[in-house]
Amino acid sequence: MSAKVMNDSSEARIYLSGQRGYSGLDWFRSLHTFNFGTYQAEGRMPFGVLQVLNDDTLAAEATLGMHVEQGTEVMIIPLSGGLQYRLADGRKGFASPGEILHLSTQAGSYEITNPYPDTLINFLQVWIKNPKAEERLVIEQIDLTERNTFLPLQKPANVSNYRAFIGKYDGRMQSEYQITQPGAGVFVFVIEGAFEVQDRLLESRDGLSLKHGRKVEFEALSSHALLLVIEIED
Repeated sequence: MSAKVMNDSSEARIYLSGQRGYSGLDWFRSLHTFNFGTYQAEGRMPFGVLQVLNDDTLAAEATLGMHVEQGTEVMIIPLSGGLQYRLADGRKGFASPGEILHLSTQAGSYEITNPYPDTLINFLQVWIKNPKAEERLVIEQIDLTERNTFLPLQKPANVSNYRAFIGKYDGRMQSEYQITQPGAGVFVFVIEGAFEVQDRLLESRDGLSLKHGRKVEFEALSSHALLLVIEIED
């Protein structure tokens, strides 16, 4: 979809859920908001330092291997079911919905395993480029019972090229996100439910990128609607 000019002079592009890239096998499915692996499409280049936003589903007892080739901040967000993770150095653990796994690495591999014998799991993988990444592994607790506000997500103290927030909103609740850095870009991703964002309807797993704006106005159109917002340096 071509970019359009908004009333506040921001430049916007919609990434519809149904137009995402796809890769998968009988035990795994990945839907790509941006170009990833063999999926390469016009208009789906990374949004600045936001390199990857994958919506992944993993079959029972299956293991997915991932490899990061450059300095990256990885966020893994369990949505349905918990997941086991294992790093190349042997560190391992478990992350559940309501938690976010943060991994900082210069280059390396990690594995995600579905520990359940008969249940699919679903999770998001978000990769943000960070040439200064230092090895770091953190499990963050997020309290989504705190409604109608953005919760800031953790990032390393020495990282200034992005800010990430998540929030769960009641139906018809209106709010806005104030962009903190002049000229910064913002990517909005609907995890659950539906929102009107900058006068555009976004449904579950739709995304919207915005550049050169001052704020992002939105209204939740369904109950328990969940929104991810990532502000990045231009």
